[in-house]
Amino acid sequence: MVLFVGWSAAQGGPGFPLDDGWIHQTYARSLARNGRWEYIPGVVSAGSTSPLWTMLLALGYVLRLPYLLWAFVLGGLSLLWLAWAGMALWRALWPEWAAKDWLAGLVLVLTWPLVWGAASGMETVLFAALGMQIAAIYGRYALQHQGANWKTIAALGFLSGLLILTRPDGVVLVLLVGLGLLLLPGSWRQRVTAGALFGALTAVSLLPYFAFNLSASGSIWPNTFYAKQAEYQALLASPLVLRFVKLLYFSLGGPAEGWRGMSSANLLLLPGVIVAGWQALMADWRGRMLARTLPLWWAGGHVLLYAWRLPVTYQHGRYLFAALPIWALYGLAGWLWLLRKVGNGRQARIFRQAAGLTFGLLLLLFLLLGAQSYATDVAFIEGEMVDAAHWLAANTPPDALIAAHDIGAIGYFAERPLLDLAGLISPEIIPLLADEVGLAAYVRATGADYLVTAPGWEYLPLTTDPQIRLVYSTDFAWTEAQGVRGTAVYKLP
Repeated sequence: MVLFVGWSAAQGGPGFPLDDGWIHQTYARSLARNGRWEYIPGVVSAGSTSPLWTMLLALGYVLRLPYLLWAFVLGGLSLLWLAWAGMALWRALWPEWAAKDWLAGLVLVLTWPLVWGAASGMETVLFAALGMQIAAIYGRYALQHQGANWKTIAALGFLSGLLILTRPDGVVLVLLVGLGLLLLPGSWRQRVTAGALFGALTAVSLLPYFAFNLSASGSIWPNTFYAKQAEYQALLASPLVLRFVKLLYFSLGGPAEGWRGMSSANLLLLPGVIVAGWQALMADWRGRMLARTLPLWWAGGHVLLYAWRLPVTYQHGRYLFAALPIWALYGLAGWLWLLRKVGNGRQARIFRQAAGLTFGLLLLLFLLLGAQSYATDVAFIEGEMVDAAHWLAANTPPDALIAAHDIGAIGYFAERPLLDLAGLISPEIIPLLADEVGLAAYVRATGADYLVTAPGWEYLPLTTDPQIRLVYSTDFAWTEAQGVRGTAVYKLP
């Protein structure tokens, strides 16, 4: 993380590699200031996908810590927790390789998308760490099952509630754990009681969250849950199977587009994933349980969920990051088994050394490439969204209503009333996301004073209107070099 953040700072200053990081900061600052869940001062909002992460960030504001430093510290601790929980899962699933748990932890902290996620100001790695911890506790409990252990079940329920408070898609793992508890040996009454206790303790932390969302937006899930799906509805036109295979291959380390190349060194672990996955599947089939395969079902189910509702690969596939650690662990275990099978002769030893050296070098190479990608991503957000937000703060009245697609930096630095054209904090926009003309009419009807476009989101029915005047453009060189129009501010009549 020091490498990533330092490289970014050396090329223009530290920041976040995506605008959503500023959304969390805005909610956290409001929570620390006035104790209310607001994005725009005075307006209660159900737009936060991760209330737990927001509350952790808010603690930094309460303690008056530098907000960037605190976000990076939380991300770093989450990455260390992920490695620690991964090592615990490793020891539970592969006790014969328990002495190699350091290898599992080391690979996790050197997997560049996870480092990128830890330094992004987002909840992604915390979500993965919580999920890994739940999988580790369940795996150890299931494989050493000697009757109901109510403390373990209570811990699983408590952590499962926190998992969903970190990201709603944690429901996949929660359902799997509930099913896994029902499949454990014991009387039917004992298993049902365990499942009921688990479900009740999971719900305890979620009911206030659901009640708040219901009162604020009319739905138990945050606005973001629906807005993102509506925004990328066109991607659902291709068959589900193709979407799933594409995202699955990408999460395993393949390229974002096509079938050639790789996005991380973890693609080399694919043979190991297949071997270890098959062994786990056969063992669980014989035992009629989910002890060894639950993490695999979670990773696959997580990818399937996004293939079904949000099949996107942008921002290095950050929505799929939770699956990466699982593939890495099973890939390593499978490769250790394969390498043991080649024998102990001289050629076998050379092959093992070459395999380990190749993977290690590629892991470090991709770490360097990831640091450069992170620095580029931060520079883009700073040069586009943050730059426009500072201009709005200096050149518009405090009560000006601003219609914008990317509201993170604007909400944090400009602190103006906002009409969110992506629907995250303006749920009334969601039905209009696929209707440019209708959206333009709605913007006019609201009496918005300014329109802020974003690269790739030009809102032509508005910006081509001769009554609308361009008042500022970021003219960020990197964006223009990609042949894309940068962030622009327009004065609306």
